[in-house]
Amino acid sequence: MQNDPTLKEKVKEFWNERSCGEIYATGQSERVYYESQSKAIYELTPYLVDFAKFNEGKDKDVLEIGTGMGADHAEWAKSEPKSLTGIDLTPRAIEHTKKRFELLGLNSDLKTADAEQLPFENESFDLVYSFGVLHHSPNTPQAVDEVFRVLRPGGVTKIMIYHKCSLTGYMLWMRYGLFTARPFRSLNDIYFNHLESLGTKCYTISATKEMFSQFDQVDIKIQFSQGDLLEGAAGQRHRGILLSAARILWPRWIIKKIFKNHGLFLLIEAHK
Repeated sequence: MQNDPTLKEKVKEFWNERSCGEIYATGQSERVYYESQSKAIYELTPYLVDFAKFNEGKDKDVLEIGTGMGADHAEWAKSEPKSLTGIDLTPRAIEHTKKRFELLGLNSDLKTADAEQLPFENESFDLVYSFGVLHHSPNTPQAVDEVFRVLRPGGVTKIMIYHKCSLTGYMLWMRYGLFTARPFRSLNDIYFNHLESLGTKCYTISATKEMFSQFDQVDIKIQFSQGDLLEGAAGQRHRGILLSAARILWPRWIIKKIFKNHGLFLLIEAHK
């Protein structure tokens, strides 16, 4: 399955059914629809703004890989960049982002494109941003290489990919490994088959450093996700009595204190 030549198309089909975060979009008017999605996302991930530092986009050429519904992309646009470009593998995400920008009166060069083959010249951007996207690409290292290629010397990239040793991974292993009498299933296999789109990957800190080794400076921070804390709509694909009970009984304050190095998100800032 990991060598499936149709994997990228399957990933595209999955996210083209519903963009990431679309479950939080509600309201009859388009404006309320997009505002509700943004509000929910930033309430669930309050650390995202500190990580992205959207204000740093001012007067820079900025690229976002994986715009999704365009919430972060709108924040980059508001920072008054010299230029703003956004790509996504799915037409659905690009259409969502275009509608949001029309409502807000914002501008960006938006197009469907593949993160593994970015349609840009070498050293085209000062800042490249991608949150929760590149681990879905069949060849994540190649996507990281592409980020390096299009980034100018002195430029910075801010990327989130999934952490292998996470509470989310452990919970999925319990359900699809231990509880199905397959305790020797690897976390790699669990993530690949049971977290979001088929083919999702996860990385250790050391593997991440190796993947970003061509960059001059790489800073990595582990961050709990809503999946680790069973907040928001996390786990919708895995509904059941055990998950419902866990949402109520989950000792979040203990988890945050004891398992702080077992969050799902790796927040990476790398300088070229």
